Amino acid sequence: MTVIDISPSVMQFLLAFIVVAPLLGAAAALLPAPPGLKGRNPDQAVLRHGVTVTGAVLIAAIVLAIGFDHDHPATMQATTDISWIPALDVRIHLGIDGISLPLLVLTALLTFLCALYSYFKLPAGPSPKAFVALVLVLESGTLATFAVLDLLLFFLAFEMVLIPMYFLINRWGGDQRQAAAWKFILYTLLGSVVMLLGLLLVGLKSGTFDMVALATDNGRGLTTSVQVIAVLAIGLGLAVKTPMWPLHSWLPDAHTAAPTVGSVLLAGVLLKMGTYGFVRILLPVAPDGMRTFAPYLAAFAVVGIVYGSLACLALARTGAKGDLKRLIAYSSVGHMGFVLLGIATMTPTGVNGALFANIAHGLITGLLFFLVGAVKDRYGTADLDTLAGATGAALYGRAPRLGALLAFAAVASLGLPGLAGFWGEMLTLFGAYSPAEGLSRPAFRTFMAIGAFGTLLTAAYMLIVVRRVCMGDHAPHSPLSPDEQAPRAADDPVPSGAAGPRTATTPQLADIQMYEAAAWTPLAALTVLAGLWPAVLLGLTDPAVQKLLAGGKS
Repeated sequence: MTVIDISPSVMQFLLAFIVVAPLLGAAAALLPAPPGLKGRNPDQAVLRHGVTVTGAVLIAAIVLAIGFDHDHPATMQATTDISWIPALDVRIHLGIDGISLPLLVLTALLTFLCALYSYFKLPAGPSPKAFVALVLVLESGTLATFAVLDLLLFFLAFEMVLIPMYFLINRWGGDQRQAAAWKFILYTLLGSVVMLLGLLLVGLKSGTFDMVALATDNGRGLTTSVQVIAVLAIGLGLAVKTPMWPLHSWLPDAHTAAPTVGSVLLAGVLLKMGTYGFVRILLPVAPDGMRTFAPYLAAFAVVGIVYGSLACLALARTGAKGDLKRLIAYSSVGHMGFVLLGIATMTPTGVNGALFANIAHGLITGLLFFLVGAVKDRYGTADLDTLAGATGAALYGRAPRLGALLAFAAVASLGLPGLAGFWGEMLTLFGAYSPAEGLSRPAFRTFMAIGAFGTLLTAAYMLIVVRRVCMGDHAPHSPLSPDEQAPRAADDPVPSGAAGPRTATTPQLADIQMYEAAAWTPLAALTVLAGLWPAVLLGLTDPAVQKLLAGGKS
């Protein structure tokens, strides 16, 4: 069933356009603006250019999704297959199925919303031209990662995103941005070197780099020892990008230093590239190798779930001087742990849960980073103690709509039934209860119990954050402290983020602005839609996952 019948050649063009258009847009962003398009100034013109290009890519992605044959989501559609380097049998092979289509649309949506947000709230830094060009190169690399079907092209696309993200953190980030950017690039490049060796091993031993042919062969052309080495090498590179505990330490620093849109794209899109590689490459291409490492992958995953939650609890406690952006970054370590646990079960239920959790995390954590960025802009800090010490019943009293949306995103992140965060975690735990044949059921049920405990820890720290940031640490009618009672000089106003007298003159914060509502509403709406109607997403992924795990047989 297709919503609109679109010819295969148009579908091919749309997918190629989605991958290539951001690259062309990045090149155009660096050129002088034509006289008629300059607007009030050249900076405004290039920001408008970014919104236009990402908007066109989003429209193309939506049309592609509408034209997608939903009756056959396990079949590769909109395929292009052109010989590129004959000597190595490397082909420009593009295509989408029910696994990659949701990630493609999510990437196009988040990048457009980031471009729209930046048009009104550009982070402080060098030339806006460079900023827009880097965001567009980042988008092109990410979209290509989800669309290519050749191992070497996958590697090139996978690496293409590193340089723009490095510069976005290093040039437009906050405190400690240079150290965070270097840590990000060193971790990911080292992981990538090992991953390239694994990809070359698979391609040379099997005689092809074609991901569809390799998945159909289902590892039969590779000996068990080759599969084990390939999973170890490729898995290490993917695990760094995911990030899996204990290879996660670059993530909190990168998120804390990155500008708001950098954090949104890093959490919402870049982390998905690692888990997508596990599903698209390792599960079908090296099933015996994955079966060998699945218990270890699951063990690292559940440690990550608990570790991420405990780190968040430590940051959330009073007096810890915890940074709210850093806390959300550590929560990503826990959430991606659920995705890895689902993949490690090697069952349709677990892998579908992992893919659903991927999309849910992109929507919810993307929204959370937008909101935390807005709070930091208003208060001048993301320090939890400062935010919780603010008077006027904190966010609920000073910017009620912003506070309500932050509370909504937090309860969605903790997995409240009826919202997107619930289904992925539940399916992942179900998959761990009954893992694939050949995996230890008692071990995976232990992992399931630890993962379920992690959901309780997640609820604990998210509710603490909501209470402190939205309501404040002081009860509304508690006696004023001596510091609060002390009179201030007329030229010494109460800082917007500091505790001060609760009086009628307490300055209000700007509530949600129109451009913020435009950027955030789609994410909130999709979080509710995916929670209430999960079949939309699962109907796409399930047939494709079944085929992938069955070795290309539907």
